[in-house]
Amino acid sequence: MSNFPSDIEIAQSATLQHIRAIAEKINITEDDLEYYGKYKAKLPLELQEEKPKGKLILVSALSPTKYGEGKTTMSIGLTDGLNYIGKKAIAALREPSLGPVFGMKGGAAGGGYAQVVPMEDINLHFTGDFSAIEKANNLLSAVIDNNLQNPKYSLNLDPKSIAWKRVMDMNDRSLRQIIIGVGAKANGTMREDGFNITPASEVMAILCLSKDMEDLKLRLGNIFVGKTLDGKAIFARDLKVVGAMAVLLKDALKPNLVQTLEGNPAILHGGPFASIAQGTNTAIATKMGLSLGEYVVTEAGFGADLGAEKFLHIKCEQSGLKPDAVVLVATIRAIKHHAGLSAEEFKTENVPAIAKGFCNLEKHIENMQKFGLNPVVCINAFPDDTEAEYAALKALCLTKGVTAIVSTAFAVGGKGSAELATQVIAEIESGKANYKPLYQKEDSIEHKIITVAKEIYGASAVEFSPKSKTQLKMINELGFGDFSVCMAKTPASFSDNEKLIGRPTDFVITVREFEIASGARFIVPLLGDVMRMPGLPAVPNAERIDIDADGKIIGLS
Repeated sequence: MSNFPSDIEIAQSATLQHIRAIAEKINITEDDLEYYGKYKAKLPLELQEEKPKGKLILVSALSPTKYGEGKTTMSIGLTDGLNYIGKKAIAALREPSLGPVFGMKGGAAGGGYAQVVPMEDINLHFTGDFSAIEKANNLLSAVIDNNLQNPKYSLNLDPKSIAWKRVMDMNDRSLRQIIIGVGAKANGTMREDGFNITPASEVMAILCLSKDMEDLKLRLGNIFVGKTLDGKAIFARDLKVVGAMAVLLKDALKPNLVQTLEGNPAILHGGPFASIAQGTNTAIATKMGLSLGEYVVTEAGFGADLGAEKFLHIKCEQSGLKPDAVVLVATIRAIKHHAGLSAEEFKTENVPAIAKGFCNLEKHIENMQKFGLNPVVCINAFPDDTEAEYAALKALCLTKGVTAIVSTAFAVGGKGSAELATQVIAEIESGKANYKPLYQKEDSIEHKIITVAKEIYGASAVEFSPKSKTQLKMINELGFGDFSVCMAKTPASFSDNEKLIGRPTDFVITVREFEIASGARFIVPLLGDVMRMPGLPAVPNAERIDIDADGKIIGLS
């Protein structure tokens, strides 16, 4: 594998089919395509059915490590694997954010021979959806500050109560907490503000949960902005800017059709992170895929304690979707990491470490079973893995009533996930999936948080800071008590301390503060020291990205 080509080399050497040929495979006519060049197209909302007949496969993973588990790669590989065995399968995935592209990961379009293409376009701007979301979000910010500036039209907003933040699709820790309106009076009202990254924007969340334009506008209008000086709640609709925000989002609301390296259809739409947002693609794209194909493979970001939990408690509850199967991606090296081994030790066969590190995957398996879903484990193969380690992990999974299958999709494409695809089909056809949420809409916000913390994370207790208690009182007074909770925490651990790997026990979760996403109908508890605006690493991937005189891009991966 030392001479194995890079992801971008594989993508750039591929012969892509015109997007109309991909559309034809799922019975989409050329009249329904809104072309963005030869290889990308927007799809009309009319292609989604309210109750589609396709089967939904959710892909999640064990707690991620800095070495990468390949969840998107395996989602694409499974889609190709299903098509390889003669099924009509479509991938429904998120769009990448520029934050990770230029920060840590360098790209998020799959890897090896399990990628969606055109890879460079998908990773860099794509069809402009993120830009539209950013502009709609920041239009509301501008109108809020303009209202503060003009007494004649003022809503009497209390500047200290404003809950709405600006956003930018870039990792920039310096913008987390800022002062705006500095200088002359004409520069606006001086106040504290801050930025979230675009994937954490409530506008992104709203886009991902909306059914259509009417629902989008209703949700945008329900965005909580702040309170007046005499305590009255103010929403985006009060600022009369909802129509303009919706206009900016009119094209972003339409899903994007692309293809895998093997020419299978993939719908990419929306891109919230799972650590600090709801972590799944749009309900529109998922329903559209289920309307057009027999099977849809969709992923939920980070570990199943984050992305899958939010997929089930937020996306499913609001859209009526239910997964027919769940796949948990694991790697031998991630298992070894959770056993406490270093990266250098990953290269040596160590069967006892598999038994020790299995505890992390075991907890994720148990969590999915609590939802009434028995997962299939996908072992993403790496060159240093051994057959003895695979055998050990498969045997451990069987003790939990779960089948584990090795996938070599990264190295050989869909053929490498044929066995996995066959097992997933068997799981679906067994009819055992019986999804049920762990909390009910009418439960209190506190109960919902404690349920997720104890049942999913394994915490012994939850502590609320004085600030969060004050905010929680306001949330209940505003009538938001029936909302879902969208936990924001480190993805590296079940706890809110990233150093507690494996399966920690007897730990306490701390709710530091809340953010309100009333248009998306969820509350965001910020756990531990997690931030909704990431920072760049010491050596960002941006230093490795370049373009030559012929327009060829390097450094994406």
